[in-house]
This record gives sequence, C-alpha cells and structure tokens, in this order.
Amino acid sequence: MRVVSLLPAATEIVAALGARDALVGVTHECDAPADVAVLPRVTASAVPVHAEAAVVDAAVREVAATGAPLFTLDEPAIAALAPDVLLTQALCDVCAVWEGDVRALAERLGARGGRAPRIATLGGTTLDGMCDDVRAVGAAIGRDAEAAALVADFAARSRAVHETLKAARAPRPRVAVVEWTDPIFLAGHWGPEMVRRAGGVDVLGVAGAHSTTVAPDALAAADPEVVLVAPCGYDLPRAAAEARA
Repeated sequence: MRVVSLLPAATEIVAALGARDALVGVTHECDAPADVAVLPRVTASAVPVHAEAAVVDAAVREVAATGAPLFTLDEPAIAALAPDVLLTQALCDVCAVWEGDVRALAERLGARGGRAPRIATLGGTTLDGMCDDVRAVGAAIGRDAEAAALVADFAARSRAVHETLKAARAPRPRVAVVEWTDPIFLAGHWGPEMVRRAGGVDVLGVAGAHSTTVAPDALAAADPEVVLVAPCGYDLPRAAAEARA
C-alpha cells in the first residue's frame, strides 16, 4: 500500500491508524508525526504563507478572485511515487488542494497505464463527521479495524470528560475560538462542539457552520472568559505570537 496524503489531518490519521510506513508523499504543511519530515512534499502554496496574517489574507482573497487554486500539486513527483491511494478533502477551498484537482490528477495517472489511484475524501464538519473521516481513511488503506478502535477510544475519552464535568457540576466558561487573527475569523465546524464537550460554551461560533469573520468590538462584546487562538496552518510559536499581538 502506497499512500499520498494531500491534507495534514489525513497524514495524522494514517499515522494514528498505525500505517505511517504506507505514506510515501505528503503536503508542504505536514509536520506530524515528526518523521514525515523525510517524505517528499508534493504540494505548494500560491500565497506567502510566512507573511503577516493580514498579508496572507489579502493574498488568499486576490488569488481566489481569479479562480486559480491556492495550492498546486507536483504531478511528476506524485506520478513517480506511484500511489495506490490519494487522500484529499472537500471541506475548504482555501485550506488545502481542491478535490476536483485531485480527481483529475488520478484520471490522468490512470490514463498513463495501470490503475488510477483510489481517492478518499475527508469532509466532516462535526466531530461525528470527523469520526466518519477516520473510518473512510481506514477503509481506503485497509485499516478498518484500527479505525473502529480509534473512533471507539475517542468516544470513551469524550464520555469520561463529560462524566467528570457532570459529577463536579463544573461551571462552563465562556469561550471564543479564533482561527485567524487579521481579520478575525471565528472557528465553526467542529470547533464549538469541541468547546462544549470540553466543558465550555462557545460565545459566537456556530457548530457545523463555516468559519466567519467578526469585528474586534463584537468579539469583545461577547465577553469571552477564554480565547483560544488557533490560526489555520500555524505552528505553536507562531500562533502564540499572534495571540499576544
């Protein structure tokens, strides 16, 4: 089994299923587990990812306005890796490569002779949807049993947190999850659900919905007790710097 992951989350899922050795190519953003650093990088960004947040946002909007993809695929490199499976996503057009581009690539690879790679697409917008994504990856790489065990473990840990909070009659702090800082984007999708399951109340985010921008004054008026700063694509030191700013 030869797997090319075109999404950092997919890379981590493959590793969590005990199939790290099946990975033969990853994205330019994949950094976990640490040993994927030795693998070929088969994507690139069309925007300056190391620039300030406002500059990155402006560049994303400029490229998106043209209809061009924000991320490119290194087709010769992927072809040379001869993948059996391509892992991609259909959740966000500005976070990773487009699913349509991946499907077109698979067709071209198949047309060159042999069998086109199988495609598994992640698209969960909720925690249950993310569990479905784990199962989909497991099915694609022949790790169904491991996927079922991983989902069951997640459910058990979530239940343990819930029972602990309930027994303690713990107060629920008001929380805001910021996934971009300039402009401010509030996390949607599974973010508010994670906050709730961890014992908090998301003051502005809507579970299952797309992330949305909010004015700084509106965020302040929501009066969060805790602000979680988790900029998309940033590592921990850079996220911490954004939080301080």
